Amino acid sequence: MTLTLILTRHAKSSWGDADLDDHARPLNKRGRASAKAIGRWLASKGYMPEAVLCSDAERTRETWALIADKLVGVPKASYLRELYLADPKVMLDSLRSAEAPVVMIVAHNPGSAFMARRLVVEPHPHPKFNHYPTAATAVIEFDTDRWEDIDWDTGRVVDFVVPRELI
Repeated sequence: MTLTLILTRHAKSSWGDADLDDHARPLNKRGRASAKAIGRWLASKGYMPEAVLCSDAERTRETWALIADKLVGVPKASYLRELYLADPKVMLDSLRSAEAPVVMIVAHNPGSAFMARRLVVEPHPHPKFNHYPTAATAVIEFDTDRWEDIDWDTGRVVDFVVPRELI
């Protein structure tokens, strides 16, 4: 069996309110457009999450909502405080508890970039893969039937996109 991870960094957030706590920052106009574009891309490619693990920050929640709006039959997301600015080990631990064969994680950098690089045997050749800009999305497959068995250097990137290529 193959398991699939869709790993998305949140879309571009707003810095317009200096008094707003980081956790509460929403997306800006470009971020909202990017999240919708990622949703359309996922739908067009047939990448449909069966479970969603999402940081509980406003910008990740909003990113997921705008992506989900472009998909059909999406699951309810699990909003996890531990994914807020999480390091890759915390993200991997959250993923290992998943049960669905296709899981999406919506989180932050630098954790998302580090996780993407560490999970795969070979990085994707896209020049933005290592940087993982806002709303970057990788689709990574693992040849196993249990998430608890995945580890670093065991996946392969089957697709990768940044929103600037879609808008």
